[in-house]
Amino acid sequence: MALTLRRKTRPSPDAMTLGEHLTELRNRLIIAITAFVVAAIVVFIIYSHILHFLQAPYCKVAPKGQCQLYVTSPLDPLSLRIHLSTYGGLVLASPVILWQFWRFITPGLKRNEKRYAIPFIAASILLFCGGAVLAYYTFPHALRFLSAIGGPTLRQIYNPNSYLGLIVALMFVFGITFEFPVVLVSLEAAGVLTPKRLASWRRWAIVLITIVAAVITPSGDPFSMLALAVPLYFFYEVSIVIGKLLRRDR
Repeated sequence: MALTLRRKTRPSPDAMTLGEHLTELRNRLIIAITAFVVAAIVVFIIYSHILHFLQAPYCKVAPKGQCQLYVTSPLDPLSLRIHLSTYGGLVLASPVILWQFWRFITPGLKRNEKRYAIPFIAASILLFCGGAVLAYYTFPHALRFLSAIGGPTLRQIYNPNSYLGLIVALMFVFGITFEFPVVLVSLEAAGVLTPKRLASWRRWAIVLITIVAAVITPSGDPFSMLALAVPLYFFYEVSIVIGKLLRRDR
C-alpha cells in the first residue's frame, strides 16, 4: 500500500475567512510578543554591559575617570534598567517581529510585489542600523559642543535617565531618517514620483533637508545636524539613480 505525503500549504488569503485572518494575526502577535519578552529579559540580565557600551561616548569626552552617571532618586536605577531592557528588547527582537509581519502580509502580495518587498525590508533594516551607528559615533562631538556652550564655569553631572534618553533618542532619530531613500524609491516604484522630478527639486531638497535635520536633531548641535543632513542629501541623489535603474528595468 503506497502512502503519499502531501505538503501542507497555506490557504489563499482570498479563501480565508475573517476568523482565520484574526487567528493568524493572533498567532503572529503571540510569537512577536514572546520574542520581545525573551529579548527584554536577556537585556535585563546583561544590563551592565549595555550601560557600559552606551556610556562610552561620555567617557571619551569627560576627564579621565570622571564619567560616572549620578542618580537623584532611589527609584532611578530600577527605572533605568527597565527602560533600557524595553528599548533593547525591541531592538533585539526586531528581526523576529519583522519576520512575523512579513509572513502575515506575504499571502496578500502579488508576485512582482514580493520581488521588491524583500530588498526593501533588508534595506530598511540596514539603513536603520547604519543611522544608529552613525549617531553613536557622533555623540561625543555633540557632548563636547553642549559642554562648551555653557561656559567653563559649569560642572557637568549627568543623570543616567537624561543621558541615556538623549543618546537613545539620537540613535532612533538617525535610524528613522535614514529610511528616507526607502520612502523615495518606494514612491518611484509606485509611479508617484519620477527621477526627473526629483532631480528638478534638488535646490529645494537641500534647503528642506538642512531645515529638517536642524529641527529633529535631539542634541541641537551643529555637528550632529551636519552628520544627519549630508547623508540624507547623498541618499536623495542615490534615490534618483535607483529610480532611473527601475525605469530602465521596466
